[in-house]
Amino acid sequence: PPPFTGVWMGDSKLCAIGVHCGNYITSHGLALNCCTDLTWFDHIVPCGLEGKGVTSLSHELGQHIAVSHVLEPFLDSFQEVFDCTLVSSEDPE
Repeated sequence: PPPFTGVWMGDSKLCAIGVHCGNYITSHGLALNCCTDLTWFDHIVPCGLEGKGVTSLSHELGQHIAVSHVLEPFLDSFQEVFDCTLVSSEDPE
């Protein structure tokens, strides 16, 4: 929910998105909770947001969702949205 970044399911964050700029370098990333042990978040205030929770695809769908099940469709969607071609360091040159 605005003004918070990421992907949300109600008041619980499913995916964190971040950008860091410093020393003339910009880095960015995301964390999609697929089958995360959510009990770890009981010990912190996730993303510094009081009163907000964290969730995962496995929790929301009521079944185990492994990263390997999500990776290919996620990367396909990323390429489509950003009109780019992703290259893996494992791809032959």
